[in-house]
Amino acid sequence: MSMDSSHILSITTFIYALASVFYIGSFSFKKQVLAKAGFWVIVLGFLGNTTGILLRWVESYQMGYGHAPFSNMYESLVFFSWTVAVLYIFVELKYKERSIGVFVSPLIFLAIAYASFASGVGDKISPLIPALKSNWLIAHVISCFLGYAGFALAFGFSFIYFFKPRDSNTSSVFSRLPSLEMLDELTYQMIVFGFLFLTIGIITGAVWANSAWGKYWSWDPKETWSLITWFVYAIFLHLRLMRGWHGAKLAMVSILGFAAVLFTYFGVNYLLSGLHSYG
Repeated sequence: MSMDSSHILSITTFIYALASVFYIGSFSFKKQVLAKAGFWVIVLGFLGNTTGILLRWVESYQMGYGHAPFSNMYESLVFFSWTVAVLYIFVELKYKERSIGVFVSPLIFLAIAYASFASGVGDKISPLIPALKSNWLIAHVISCFLGYAGFALAFGFSFIYFFKPRDSNTSSVFSRLPSLEMLDELTYQMIVFGFLFLTIGIITGAVWANSAWGKYWSWDPKETWSLITWFVYAIFLHLRLMRGWHGAKLAMVSILGFAAVLFTYFGVNYLLSGLHSYG
């Protein structure tokens, strides 16, 4: 029996949940073998996530719509989980710090779980309105969500920062977390990554808006909050590079920035009406 994209993505949700269980188990019981298993399960989830997105794209063409699967809340959450997963896999392969998976893997799971199971988030493939029928859609959405993925990982590292004991002689479950210096550097690197792609996303969105509605900027709620988010992270980079800030103060700015990301994504969609609402 063949499965459609929704079934594959539902299975992927449970795979990501299993990865979270492995990472949490490794962290709690000091079993590295569980963290290794968690990593490969995340890789498996990523492959399922990729398959689901590609299959949904094919299904859109088969239904005569022919658009990329980035057009509604369900599809955007699925893609967000994909971007966070691919970025996390890269970070773990590069830095070999498996303990950070205990905080990042639940983010990946929660994003796709919300898409799969939350009421009001339907998985129906629908035709695009005329204004969205543009190649700029793909460039804009991919850029923005790669930016969001960078900010999500930065949030995870900033959150971890406050759990890491300041005294190196302290013995606790959190003493196995990466050093404060590494967490600070990882937060900075992820925000540089996210800031670059959010900037590209805002620019491609402006070009797309001009082709669709005849003006580059209309102060739509999503545009406004995207700009606010951009400024928060610009302040982070200014404080880091020009003022020499490090540590807890910058971690708080990172957390504030991700709160702005969440409001830009969820708050605007559910509380404010505009051209970008996924409703």
